[in-house]
Amino acid sequence: MALAGLAIDGGRALEARQAAAAEAEQAARAGASALSSGGLRQGDLVIDVPRAIAAAESFADSTGHPGTALVVGSTVVVTVEYRLPTDVLGIIGIHSFRITGHASATDLIGIANGGSS
Repeated sequence: MALAGLAIDGGRALEARQAAAAEAEQAARAGASALSSGGLRQGDLVIDVPRAIAAAESFADSTGHPGTALVVGSTVVVTVEYRLPTDVLGIIGIHSFRITGHASATDLIGIANGGSS
């Protein structure tokens, strides 16, 4: 029974870890797109830190797996963490797995000047 539990619950845990990483990546992208309008007017790509954190955490919340975000320089870093209940391994005392996903994103959108069209 324990081997069946490892196959079933272990497979679900691997899939959940991949999903958590994808959710963190999308949340980081959402946060990285929160550029400062004042910085853009001056031609600079500057992240609006409070908006970036709010956008990233809001996206993570919308997936059903809350995350935490922080801004390091011009990069938004997101961690999504939750517990996944087991279906079979509870029989041997393993009731859940800790699932974590990490990702970061930097917005690199800019305007190129010069050249002829």
